[in-house]
Amino acid sequence: MQCAATVRRPRHLSMPDARPPQPHESSVPLRSLIAVVGPTAVGKSALALGLAARVSGEIVSADSRLLYRGLDIGTAKPTREERAAVPHHLVDVAEVDQPWSLAEYKGEALRAIAGIHTRGHVPLLVGGTGQYVRALLEGWIIPRTMPDPELRAELAARAQGEGALALYRELQVRDPQAAASIDPRNVRRVMRALEVIYLTGHPFSAQRTRMRVGFRTLCLGLRMPREELYARADARIETMLTAGWVEEVRGLLSRGFSPDLPAFSALGYREIARHVQGQLSLEECRTEIRRATRRLVRHQANWFRASDPDVVWLAAGPQALETATVHAEKFLAMPH
Repeated sequence: MQCAATVRRPRHLSMPDARPPQPHESSVPLRSLIAVVGPTAVGKSALALGLAARVSGEIVSADSRLLYRGLDIGTAKPTREERAAVPHHLVDVAEVDQPWSLAEYKGEALRAIAGIHTRGHVPLLVGGTGQYVRALLEGWIIPRTMPDPELRAELAARAQGEGALALYRELQVRDPQAAASIDPRNVRRVMRALEVIYLTGHPFSAQRTRMRVGFRTLCLGLRMPREELYARADARIETMLTAGWVEEVRGLLSRGFSPDLPAFSALGYREIARHVQGQLSLEECRTEIRRATRRLVRHQANWFRASDPDVVWLAAGPQALETATVHAEKFLAMPH
């Protein structure tokens, strides 16, 4: 297969975002971290709020869209009251048009976790962005290749002209391992992987090595039957629409923010933007959001599978907090 783009010579060095572990570090006691994972709408935030109150915890968001100020209703962002009751980190830290890379997120999250440990509290890593959670729990060393605006523009033009799948097929040829971990519909991530390959001359996947993390972890996963989860998600969509989701998106567009920005890939925002622009009726918009939600649920399941031995799976529902508390207290009481 011929690939339309030509590999460029490396322009930047890929630097790790943390120093390699030193030999003596294996004897350093590890501090604790509790992760709460699971699909959208399953109840992660409510569980984390309750658990944080019981274990003196602070919440570190692992949701890529909670970073953005102004994306509130559709992201189910924690309320002011919830954030006053339990400290939250990496929420409302960026403008809608400010891009955040995985390396930037990981660096800021590690700083937040270190600060929580310094205060003698327990960090709770909470969210459905599997890539963020895995990067932290598995100690990914992420290449800090500087963005190349010219190359990105070329890739974006190709995606527009040839279709996003053309870029994904090229990634499958150049780096099958990276392609297998990226949703073909996530054009931005596909473009970033190709960008790193072009600039460094090496596979994107080969540059994501791992190092020993500085904390021991308990990963709690919430789950519920798929059809029940879909019904819960549909009900939440209706609640968000009633709460003013359309007006929120209308306000973002009126401020000049383009729906093509990465932030608008948050569930439902592009669909509502199309409704505001007259391209979809409200009922069509609602249907599209429901479809996108089901795709997201299936995609999130690929990051944390029911068979994953590193995840303690809990049934979502009234008993979830009590069960999570038992696991957390036992974990925190273990010598380390």
